[in-house]
Amino acid sequence: MPTTNALADRAIAILGELVSFDTTSRGSNLALIDWVEAHLAEQGIASRRIASQDGDKANLLASIGPAVEGGIILSGHTDVVPVDGQPWTSKPFVLTERDGKLYGRGAADMKGFIALALAAVPLFREGLKRPVHLAFSYDEEVGCFGAPDMIAVIAQDLPRPALAIVGEPSLMKAVGGHKGAAFFRVVVNGREAHSSQTHLGVSANMAAVELISALSALADELTARADPASPFEPKGTSLTIGRIDGGTAANILARRCEIVFDVRAEPGDDPLGVLAPFIAQVADLDARLKARDPDCGAVFEMLANVPSMAPDNGAAEAFVRGLTGDNGPVRAVPYAAEGGQFQGAGFSTVICGPGAIDQAHQPDEYVEIDQMRQGAAFMIRLAETLRAA
Repeated sequence: MPTTNALADRAIAILGELVSFDTTSRGSNLALIDWVEAHLAEQGIASRRIASQDGDKANLLASIGPAVEGGIILSGHTDVVPVDGQPWTSKPFVLTERDGKLYGRGAADMKGFIALALAAVPLFREGLKRPVHLAFSYDEEVGCFGAPDMIAVIAQDLPRPALAIVGEPSLMKAVGGHKGAAFFRVVVNGREAHSSQTHLGVSANMAAVELISALSALADELTARADPASPFEPKGTSLTIGRIDGGTAANILARRCEIVFDVRAEPGDDPLGVLAPFIAQVADLDARLKARDPDCGAVFEMLANVPSMAPDNGAAEAFVRGLTGDNGPVRAVPYAAEGGQFQGAGFSTVICGPGAIDQAHQPDEYVEIDQMRQGAAFMIRLAETLRAA
């Protein structure tokens, strides 16, 4: 077995390679996938791509160890959020060390975990009695669109794994649950006219105001009815309008107004159920606008629906707590991840990875070197456990 520091150093070198690939979700991740494939192939590990429908992106799946049931899935997403407009003090796609921290886009969220898993491959190649399955996805940041196809392959083609560890940044602590994230858009279409002749047109902005007001009222209602015993912070299901875009000038009746919002649902809450009265209100507005002009109307659309992960204190959490010595309280986080998708496929699932979620999506994103060392110790204990199992 390598020392913790030696494995951490190997992981940091790999992290530098991973950060160098700009895998912002709007682009392709294939260059990174090529590199990881080659890295695994050099160690005799075969991998399998599960491509996106257009072929511009891919998940990567690789199994190490015996082809038996009871393996451990190590899951991480390869895409990152944009750096546009952020005041970085170092190059975001060059891993930079300063004061015990490693700066770079994705260093925490979540290429640090992927780097640790790849650095541990030599440990996993010898003597395991149960396998490790590396599962690296695309498009997590924009709606967790990549993972479902890969999870389906795992469920259908692999000997049944025992559990999944999703390496989102959690300071190497076990996180048992996360909220869901559903994203929606409403487009209101009006008819342009001079703003002094309101009788000749239909202002999409003025029509949209009632929908914006309804969403604001619903957000307040959700906050008021949150269960004080909820393990999440903030407690309860929440709703936030993220973007409103409508009109072209003060003296033109707006032809179009777009509202984009999200619902962060606690386990047990169905976002579409929460929104049922609002969806009915959109349909009513659509009918009223069409009565004024058949080219006008309002359209409701769901953009993505990432399921929540319910805290279950199951095999995955117990396993990770055993590796880390974590005896802390049950943890649940308000952000969404792929954990709910693994759990929905029947896998006991837990979140555990290096770095802090507070660093995610920020300029000068970083992961502490000490977190990489803790992650290296985790991988060593994982290998030891699977050799003894």
